[in-house]
Amino acid sequence: MCGIVAYVGPKDAAPILLEGLQRLEYRGYDSAGVVISNKGLKMRKVKGRVADLAAAVPARFKGGLGIGHTRWATHGAPSDVNAHPHLSTDERIAVVHNGIIENADELRAKLEADGAVFLSETDTEVLSHLIARTVVEADSLEEAVRAALKRIVGTYGIAVIDAQRPGEVVVARNGSPIVLGIGEKEMFAASDVAALVRYTRQVVHLEDGELAVLKADGFHTFASDARETAKEPLTVDWDAGHYDTGGYEHYLLKEISEQPETVARTLRGRLDDRFHIAHLGGLNMDARETRSFRRVKIIGCGSAYYSGQIGAQLIEELARIPADAEPASEFRYRSPVVEPDTLYVAISQSGETYDTLAAVQELKRKGGRVLGIVNTVGSAIARECDGGVYLHAGPEVSVASTKAFTSTAVAFALLALHLGRVRDLSPADGRRICEGLRRLPGQIKEILALEPQIEELARKYAHSPSMMFVGRVRGYPVAREGAQKLKEISYVHAEAYPASELKHGPLALIGPEMPTVAIVPDDELLDKNLTTLGEIRARGGRVLMVGHRTADPKLADDCVVVPRNETELDPILLSIPLQLLAYHAAVALERDVDKPRNLAKSVTVE
Repeated sequence: MCGIVAYVGPKDAAPILLEGLQRLEYRGYDSAGVVISNKGLKMRKVKGRVADLAAAVPARFKGGLGIGHTRWATHGAPSDVNAHPHLSTDERIAVVHNGIIENADELRAKLEADGAVFLSETDTEVLSHLIARTVVEADSLEEAVRAALKRIVGTYGIAVIDAQRPGEVVVARNGSPIVLGIGEKEMFAASDVAALVRYTRQVVHLEDGELAVLKADGFHTFASDARETAKEPLTVDWDAGHYDTGGYEHYLLKEISEQPETVARTLRGRLDDRFHIAHLGGLNMDARETRSFRRVKIIGCGSAYYSGQIGAQLIEELARIPADAEPASEFRYRSPVVEPDTLYVAISQSGETYDTLAAVQELKRKGGRVLGIVNTVGSAIARECDGGVYLHAGPEVSVASTKAFTSTAVAFALLALHLGRVRDLSPADGRRICEGLRRLPGQIKEILALEPQIEELARKYAHSPSMMFVGRVRGYPVAREGAQKLKEISYVHAEAYPASELKHGPLALIGPEMPTVAIVPDDELLDKNLTTLGEIRARGGRVLMVGHRTADPKLADDCVVVPRNETELDPILLSIPLQLLAYHAAVALERDVDKPRNLAKSVTVE
């Protein structure tokens, strides 16, 4: 989940690399480094942020070829030495790497026995020594890289330069993304298009097992057996402006505030007023095939998984098809039974989440029909799936997902509406859901207007040592996502439980020092939820209720009242106040909101 940037062309590489790394810092930010090729390799790398690296790069750091990296540690603690790039002993080869080399210890022992001197604790340094040993006898750098990679077990996205071949960069991918950017007599590569959009919007995505050689006048791609591969460039819709904070203090607040527009984009052109159905042409399924599925299985990680739980509830309620969600990281390892009448749905904002991608590949290998719900056009999961839905939420830079989570839940509402209307959902209910979906952007604006109230509540509860989040049925995944947001950006410990499960154990934790955030929609379970609040208050627990009405002061200390939509769609709106609560709690505690400790945005390793 590290950031990689490479450049070859007529300009000075260092400013381009540094700006690209700054745009990729959400992918890893414990250390950073660059190497420039100019009569040898010149390297600077530091423990810390990209700003620290920029301060360490001298003005004389000139050259038209270079690679850069921002790291999220997997091998070795953050340090200057463990930062990428890594050089071979003779300082001829430089490598940056995203991924994990599983046989690194074995290779390291062999290389040390052959005289290689290792400076770092990383697995990546193995690559620099392997390539240095093969490049002497190879006809080209690409041949040396291919030979080295044949000895590697694991995942990688890499960029390699050779001091003796100053006009080219070799990149390769296996499980970790690499994107090529095509400029005017210059070429770029990166682990994310965010690093490229200021310079070009023409990109090429490498597939697993592919390599590429970049020169200023173009590129060529090939497979691990040296066979040439043909690639067609894509035009990305995002530009550099999408990656600015837009005047907000943090990307996270900007992305929370964008949700009326991002939800509208997810809905645009997809609601049919004649038949009250959702048009999802990207599913690549006709009505007969759609009716053939008897079960829906949803897989994702983190917030994507919680949005999948909301999606499963929507599909069961609207389409009356059994549905459930499971963490992709568990699904891929438990040897799942893949049934021909089950529709599988994979969720990922980046489209590169490694556990989800590996699960999709396993499903495809076993003949499963897989749809993707992703935000990034042309991403690996989007390419692997049989069809799917793009969110069109725009790039999400903050590590904590907000607008992508909401747009994913909306995409599931569209999918559930589509499946339901093809099956047994009545036109009247289809119209009701369509109208409810159209109301969402305006209602999200109403909730965002409550920010001053929620900020005050966040300051009130932020210093609690721990918090409990509870909800029933539709409210439970909302509670899980709320707890996730709070813990990942404020570092306040938070637990989420079904409200009905409190009395089966967790109620022992309740007391004045453990506030509870209760998700209480005005639905058929309202009385049950109010009973739960009474149980908490009877034990001295403080309650912050998020729902559709103000609670009796005997049942809740504080309330956030959100507008009602259709019962099935209410979880989407109930999630928004919890995003603001987590954000303002983090600000009150002076946390690094966009770059929480120990986390990175796009998890491309196991």
